Amino acid sequence: MAVSVKDVAHAASVSVGTVSNVLNRPDKVAPATVARVHEAIERLGFVRNDAARQLRAGRSRSIGLIVLDSANPFFAEVARGAEDRAAREGMTVLLGNSDQNPERERAYLDLFREQRVNGVLLTPTDLADPALVTAGIPLVLVDGELPGGQVPSVTVDDIEGGQLAAAHLLSLGRRRLAFVGGPLSIRQVVDRLEGARRAIAEAATRTGSQHARASLEVIELDALTVLAGRDAGERIARRPAAARPDAVFCANDLLAVGVLQGTAILGEVRVPDDLAIVGYDDIDFAQSTVVPLSSIRQPAREIGATAVDLLLAALADPHSAVRHVRFRPELVVRASTGG
Repeated sequence: MAVSVKDVAHAASVSVGTVSNVLNRPDKVAPATVARVHEAIERLGFVRNDAARQLRAGRSRSIGLIVLDSANPFFAEVARGAEDRAAREGMTVLLGNSDQNPERERAYLDLFREQRVNGVLLTPTDLADPALVTAGIPLVLVDGELPGGQVPSVTVDDIEGGQLAAAHLLSLGRRRLAFVGGPLSIRQVVDRLEGARRAIAEAATRTGSQHARASLEVIELDALTVLAGRDAGERIARRPAAARPDAVFCANDLLAVGVLQGTAILGEVRVPDDLAIVGYDDIDFAQSTVVPLSSIRQPAREIGATAVDLLLAALADPHSAVRHVRFRPELVVRASTGG
């Protein structure tokens, strides 16, 4: 038979209310009494029933986090930042992977509502989904912002990130640029491509610019994975030298790693001599590849921690102004572009 709060109270010679205070508000109980109650808990093997407590309180000590791809190291770092920040408030983070599938995203939202989490941090699959405004649970958008700004959000300026990447490649004298990424239904991919296009256009408008004839080829993929990048790299390497790009900007670091591997398989394309490569996210692995990758850094852990801060602020004052935090990306130059 499970040990109850009454059993602990009897063993410690205190009231049930005192045991409850020790478990939830120990600062209101004398230290000697707290020690006596914890000794009884340990001796009897008492385990608190958080599920029942949450049902009575109408909320839990948990926060939901739904990401597009939990296998992506960028989202793993976002989750780590959220977990570290939540832990300081005595809360836990429950992770869900939507796999870029709107139906899975809605299923996780339903599940987290049933679990009575305090709120959800969400990287949305579709910013046009009206359910984001009427979710019935406190939301903070991570790496996405609604056009109307009705929901708190933490984002990075991906258009600026794309500009940084392409401008860096242009500054190296590269003319035949390629953007590798997709699917183009993902907002982050589209914004990074738009940034690269803006850098090309700005260079072309400069009077007497040496970059005026620069071009940008789009190689659209159906996944943001190492394998998809490797396939793209092999296809690039098989082209005649005159038909190959001399620089590649990848929508994330996983693709960049794959492109690096794919070009190395055939052994005819040297990085960065023949092909400069820039990734995006600056995951830890980017600096550990055979040719360390230049990348656009996003402060992943800080993004996760800030999302928790916004959620806690909204919970503390539901009528406060909706807040939006936008981080700026940073170019990190390594050997894949000659750094």
